[in-house]
Amino acid sequence: MDARRAGAVAGTRNILVINPNTNPAVTERVRAAAQSVVSPGTRIRAVNPPSGPFGIESPADRALAEPSVIELIREGAGQGFEAFVLACFDDIALAAARDLVDAPVVGSCEAGIGVTRTLARRFSVVTTFAGAVPTVEGLLQRYAVSDIATVRAAGISVAQAARGDDGDQDVAAAFRAAIDTDRAGAILLGSGGLAGRAGSLSRRFRVPVIDATAAAVKLAESALTLTAA
Repeated sequence: MDARRAGAVAGTRNILVINPNTNPAVTERVRAAAQSVVSPGTRIRAVNPPSGPFGIESPADRALAEPSVIELIREGAGQGFEAFVLACFDDIALAAARDLVDAPVVGSCEAGIGVTRTLARRFSVVTTFAGAVPTVEGLLQRYAVSDIATVRAAGISVAQAARGDDGDQDVAAAFRAAIDTDRAGAILLGSGGLAGRAGSLSRRFRVPVIDATAAAVKLAESALTLTAA
């Protein structure tokens, strides 16, 4: 039995959550979001690369971050982590990471879509800066939900989103457009900078709101449980 399955059988699960940018405020947000949903016996460690882009906001940023993500997964596998969560809505390095390790590797976008689409006939992704919209639209096409999903940008940076109240009015405007114009019955938060805000936003706008990082962590837990036997 390999180490991953042995850990799951023993009732412990070790999941590495990777924030591909170097902003510690984002890393703390995704750590807290992950920790808030894990089951007893699951240990979470959230990390970010020591160097690289402060926010993933361009194709160049994604290209620069990908090798660091792969290196963190390689190191994590050597340290005994049994599953990996990519806490960036771009699903950076997802395919390469799955080729690298014999363990669950879960992308936040893929997992978040999987959950959100069960909650409403139509949903919308609310992201941060406007330049992210084409990338998110491409991901919606990749995951075959572009016919039932839209994208709205708050027009703020990832760093602003991670600071909490910065840009709150812009986030609210994006939510209203998604609900009123796009007829979204549920919202998926499309940035690690927005992690941890699903509950408050759901109460405010009275629609289900899914935190993509939290969805990815729960899927990683489920994968470990289902492959433990």
